[in-house]
Amino acid sequence: MKKIIIFLILFNVFTLNLKAEIAYIDINFILKTSEVGKSLNTYIDKIKNEDIAKYKEIEKKLLNKEKSLIAQQNIINQEEFKKRLAELTNEVQEYRSKKKIAFDQLNSIKIDKTKEILKILNPIITEYVDLNSISLVIPKKNIIVGKKNLDITNQIIKILNNNIKKLKF
Repeated sequence: MKKIIIFLILFNVFTLNLKAEIAYIDINFILKTSEVGKSLNTYIDKIKNEDIAKYKEIEKKLLNKEKSLIAQQNIINQEEFKKRLAELTNEVQEYRSKKKIAFDQLNSIKIDKTKEILKILNPIITEYVDLNSISLVIPKKNIIVGKKNLDITNQIIKILNNNIKKLKF
């Protein structure tokens, strides 16, 4: 009987020590709603809208040139038409390449600045985990169902907002 009681006591002690505190976090939500994330999104949207307006204007000019060339097709000789068509084709290709470069640069800025935010966020999460004796933090996107009290996203957002408001662009 004593052996069973000792076994139960030892079993309870080991199971208490093995109990791990688990939490989950939504990184995408942090990147969208934190002050630094909002400032990045605002900056990206501003550049994107400027680019869209700029390239729509260029596109409009190219379409007008195309319509004008089509209207003159029967008036001018074939050689002149082919020459103008080649020039227009080159302008369109240049427009497309510039637009692609601008889009790639914008994506590069977004990726670099997001990495910068994540570099700032990583020590904050690590410190929070240490202070609150959390053993494991799982991304929210990998969780099907979880208790709301295990979500540490809002606490991390508050700490992040206290540490940094904006990035330098």
